[in-house]
Amino acid sequence: MKIKKIIFTGGYGRFGSKFKKTTKLKNIYFPPRKELNILSIKSIEKYIKKIKPRILIHAAGLSRPMNIHEKNIPESIDANIIGTCNLVKICSKYNIKIIYFSTSYVYPGKTGNYSENSPLLPYNNYSWSKLGGECAVHMYNNSLILRLSMTEKPFVHKYAFTDLITNFMFHEKIINMIPKLIKFKGIINVGGKTSSVYNFVKKYNKSVKKIKTLSYVKKKIPLNHSMNLKKLYNTLNA
Repeated sequence: MKIKKIIFTGGYGRFGSKFKKTTKLKNIYFPPRKELNILSIKSIEKYIKKIKPRILIHAAGLSRPMNIHEKNIPESIDANIIGTCNLVKICSKYNIKIIYFSTSYVYPGKTGNYSENSPLLPYNNYSWSKLGGECAVHMYNNSLILRLSMTEKPFVHKYAFTDLITNFMFHEKIINMIPKLIKFKGIINVGGKTSSVYNFVKKYNKSVKKIKTLSYVKKKIPLNHSMNLKKLYNTLNA
């Protein structure tokens, strides 16, 4: 059986670099920006015609530092919204499935246990930019949106929030799920067991120190971005 060709955008970022080393997917291409520039329709179409993929996994974008999305709004819009829109345009033209990496921060973050059908209300420009990308992807039926709650291993910070509730999972575990999720469409929440950031991290880093969000952020932020993962578990077991 012929293996489907896959293009992965963002292969040289933190998550993308780990994906290259860890993934069990075969026949996958990781183009550098000079070969596939998501801000150029011409560049995208040229590379698509060259590779002729069946699937495009879109992980390219702007995340850290978070305040860049407040300080440089045009860059945030270009990287996370316009670039995604461009990819959707070309994928829809050639009937290529697009898999988009979004974030749990598109949910309001007040009550937690959010399902894929829960109302959305981003609280900062980063999460608004990711929801902007989602809007374009959602218009195209041959697509999958993964709302991720993930972090790097090892955890790079000295402090971890005791009052911020998430479904953090390390990059490697999420990468191992992708081959099973890749055949589905729609929206799927992806993460691990619900806990505070501190309780998650301390299992792997005994030296991490406790901190409250207000001590670091200096303003009130939504504190419970936990997601309902029932659909994820059903999908993995399908």
